[in-house]
Amino acid sequence: MAATGDDAAAMDSISRAPAAHQAPPNPAASGGGHAEGPEDAAETPAAVPKKPSTNSDGGVETAEEAVEPAEPDINELCADMFEKMAIFLQGELTGTCEDYRLLENMNKLTSLKYMEMKDISINISRNLQDLNNKYASLQPYLDQINQIEEQVSSLEQAAYKLDAYSKKLEARFKKLEKR
Repeated sequence: MAATGDDAAAMDSISRAPAAHQAPPNPAASGGGHAEGPEDAAETPAAVPKKPSTNSDGGVETAEEAVEPAEPDINELCADMFEKMAIFLQGELTGTCEDYRLLENMNKLTSLKYMEMKDISINISRNLQDLNNKYASLQPYLDQINQIEEQVSSLEQAAYKLDAYSKKLEARFKKLEKR
Protein backbone atom coordinates (compact mmCIF):
# COMPACT_ATOMS: atom_id res chain seq x y z
CA MET A 1 0.00 0.00 0.00
CA ALA A 2 1.63 3.24 -1.12
CA ALA A 3 1.61 6.35 1.07
CA THR A 4 0.33 9.46 -0.68
CA GLY A 5 -0.48 13.03 0.20
CA ASP A 6 -0.43 13.89 3.90
CA ASP A 7 0.66 10.37 4.89
CA ALA A 8 3.74 10.59 2.66
CA ALA A 9 4.64 14.01 4.06
CA ALA A 10 4.30 12.72 7.62
CA MET A 11 6.47 9.70 6.86
CA ASP A 12 9.04 11.94 5.21
CA SER A 13 9.18 14.23 8.27
CA ILE A 14 9.55 11.20 10.56
CA SER A 15 12.41 9.84 8.50
CA ARG A 16 14.16 13.22 8.73
CA ALA A 17 13.70 13.58 12.54
CA PRO A 18 16.76 11.44 13.52
CA ALA A 19 18.93 13.37 11.06
CA ALA A 20 18.17 16.61 12.94
CA HIS A 21 19.67 15.11 16.10
CA GLN A 22 22.85 14.12 14.25
CA ALA A 23 23.72 17.63 13.12
CA PRO A 24 27.24 18.74 14.02
CA PRO A 25 27.38 20.14 17.54
CA ASN A 26 27.25 23.87 18.03
CA PRO A 27 30.73 25.09 19.07
CA ALA A 28 29.22 27.50 21.61
CA ALA A 29 27.04 24.77 23.14
CA SER A 30 29.80 22.14 23.23
CA GLY A 31 31.71 24.19 25.79
CA GLY A 32 29.01 23.38 28.38
CA GLY A 33 29.71 19.67 28.09
CA HIS A 34 26.13 18.56 27.50
CA ALA A 35 24.74 16.72 24.49
CA GLU A 36 22.64 18.61 22.02
CA GLY A 37 18.92 18.37 22.89
CA PRO A 38 15.87 18.74 20.67
CA GLU A 39 15.64 22.48 21.41
CA ASP A 40 19.22 23.03 20.20
CA ALA A 41 18.48 21.04 17.05
CA ALA A 42 15.59 23.38 16.27
CA GLU A 43 17.97 26.37 16.49
CA THR A 44 20.51 24.81 14.14
CA PRO A 45 18.55 23.02 11.44
CA ALA A 46 20.42 20.26 9.69
CA ALA A 47 20.51 20.48 5.97
CA VAL A 48 19.09 17.22 4.68
CA PRO A 49 18.72 17.38 0.95
CA LYS A 50 15.58 15.81 -0.35
CA LYS A 51 16.11 13.63 -3.33
CA PRO A 52 13.79 14.57 -6.11
CA SER A 53 11.35 11.84 -6.88
CA THR A 54 12.02 10.54 -10.36
CA ASN A 55 9.72 7.64 -9.85
CA SER A 56 7.07 7.28 -12.51
CA ASP A 57 4.79 5.50 -10.00
CA GLY A 58 2.29 8.32 -9.13
CA GLY A 59 2.14 8.44 -5.29
CA VAL A 60 5.11 6.29 -4.22
CA GLU A 61 8.13 8.08 -2.76
CA THR A 62 11.44 6.44 -2.23
CA ALA A 63 12.74 6.10 1.29
CA GLU A 64 15.90 7.94 2.27
CA GLU A 65 18.66 6.12 4.03
CA ALA A 66 18.10 6.18 7.78
CA VAL A 67 21.05 7.50 9.69
CA GLU A 68 21.37 6.41 13.30
CA PRO A 69 21.73 9.27 15.80
CA ALA A 70 24.58 9.47 18.24
CA GLU A 71 24.53 7.11 21.21
CA PRO A 72 23.88 9.71 23.99
CA ASP A 73 20.83 11.03 22.13
CA ILE A 74 19.32 7.55 21.90
CA ASN A 75 19.77 7.04 25.63
CA GLU A 76 18.20 10.40 26.41
CA LEU A 77 15.35 9.78 24.01
CA CYS A 78 14.78 6.29 25.42
CA ALA A 79 14.81 7.61 28.98
CA ASP A 80 12.41 10.38 27.98
CA MET A 81 10.18 7.86 26.20
CA PHE A 82 10.15 5.53 29.21
CA GLU A 83 9.32 8.43 31.56
CA LYS A 84 6.47 9.56 29.34
CA MET A 85 5.25 6.00 28.88
CA ALA A 86 5.35 5.51 32.67
CA ILE A 87 3.33 8.70 33.15
CA PHE A 88 0.87 7.57 30.51
CA LEU A 89 0.50 4.09 31.98
CA GLN A 90 0.20 5.53 35.48
CA GLY A 91 -2.61 7.78 34.23
CA GLU A 92 -4.34 4.85 32.54
CA LEU A 93 -4.05 2.69 35.65
CA THR A 94 -5.22 5.55 37.86
CA GLY A 95 -8.25 6.03 35.61
CA THR A 96 -9.02 2.33 35.71
CA CYS A 97 -8.65 2.25 39.51
CA GLU A 98 -10.99 5.24 39.79
CA ASP A 99 -13.51 3.44 37.57
CA TYR A 100 -13.32 0.33 39.76
CA ARG A 101 -13.71 2.41 42.95
CA LEU A 102 -16.75 4.10 41.46
CA LEU A 103 -18.19 0.74 40.46
CA GLU A 104 -17.50 -0.63 43.94
CA ASN A 105 -19.24 2.35 45.56
CA MET A 106 -22.20 1.97 43.21
CA ASN A 107 -22.43 -1.73 44.07
CA LYS A 108 -22.35 -0.94 47.80
CA LEU A 109 -25.09 1.68 47.42
CA THR A 110 -27.18 -0.69 45.32
CA SER A 111 -26.72 -3.42 47.93
CA LEU A 112 -27.85 -1.03 50.67
CA LYS A 113 -30.91 -0.02 48.64
CA TYR A 114 -31.81 -3.68 48.12
CA MET A 115 -31.41 -4.33 51.85
CA GLU A 116 -33.76 -1.41 52.59
CA MET A 117 -36.24 -2.72 50.03
CA LYS A 118 -35.97 -6.20 51.58
CA ASP A 119 -36.74 -4.78 55.05
CA ILE A 120 -39.69 -2.83 53.65
CA SER A 121 -41.06 -5.91 51.88
CA ILE A 122 -40.67 -7.98 55.07
CA ASN A 123 -42.62 -5.34 57.00
CA ILE A 124 -45.30 -5.22 54.31
CA SER A 125 -45.55 -9.01 54.34
CA ARG A 126 -45.86 -9.05 58.14
CA ASN A 127 -48.55 -6.34 58.08
CA LEU A 128 -50.44 -8.18 55.34
CA GLN A 129 -50.35 -11.37 57.40
CA ASP A 130 -51.71 -9.46 60.42
CA LEU A 131 -54.50 -8.00 58.29
CA ASN A 132 -55.39 -11.45 56.95
CA ASN A 133 -55.54 -12.82 60.52
CA LYS A 134 -57.77 -9.94 61.64
CA TYR A 135 -60.03 -10.42 58.64
CA ALA A 136 -60.29 -14.14 59.45
CA SER A 137 -61.22 -13.32 63.06
CA LEU A 138 -63.87 -10.82 61.87
CA GLN A 139 -65.34 -13.20 59.28
CA PRO A 140 -68.03 -14.67 61.60
CA TYR A 141 -69.22 -11.14 62.43
CA LEU A 142 -69.24 -10.23 58.75
CA ASP A 143 -71.34 -13.34 58.05
CA GLN A 144 -73.79 -12.27 60.76
CA ILE A 145 -73.98 -8.78 59.23
CA ASN A 146 -74.77 -10.34 55.85
CA GLN A 147 -77.54 -12.48 57.42
CA ILE A 148 -79.00 -9.44 59.20
CA GLU A 149 -78.91 -7.49 55.93
CA GLU A 150 -80.80 -10.30 54.18
CA GLN A 151 -83.37 -10.42 57.01
CA VAL A 152 -83.80 -6.63 56.92
CA SER A 153 -84.29 -6.84 53.19
CA SER A 154 -86.98 -9.53 53.58
CA LEU A 155 -88.62 -7.50 56.39
CA GLU A 156 -88.62 -4.45 54.16
CA GLN A 157 -90.33 -6.44 51.41
CA ALA A 158 -92.88 -7.71 53.93
CA ALA A 159 -93.43 -4.11 55.15
CA TYR A 160 -94.05 -2.93 51.58
CA LYS A 161 -96.52 -5.80 51.04
CA LEU A 162 -98.23 -5.03 54.35
CA ASP A 163 -98.41 -1.33 53.45
CA ALA A 164 -99.91 -2.17 50.05
CA TYR A 165 -102.41 -4.55 51.67
CA SER A 166 -103.36 -1.97 54.30
CA LYS A 167 -103.95 0.61 51.56
CA LYS A 168 -106.24 -1.83 49.76
CA LEU A 169 -108.12 -2.52 52.98
CA GLU A 170 -108.45 1.20 53.66
CA ALA A 171 -109.76 1.78 50.18
CA ARG A 172 -112.35 -1.03 50.66
CA PHE A 173 -113.33 0.29 54.04
CA LYS A 174 -113.92 3.77 52.63
CA LYS A 175 -115.87 2.23 49.80
CA LEU A 176 -118.05 0.31 52.23
CA GLU A 177 -118.56 3.40 54.40
CA LYS A 178 -119.87 5.35 51.52
CA ARG A 179 -122.54 2.80 50.87
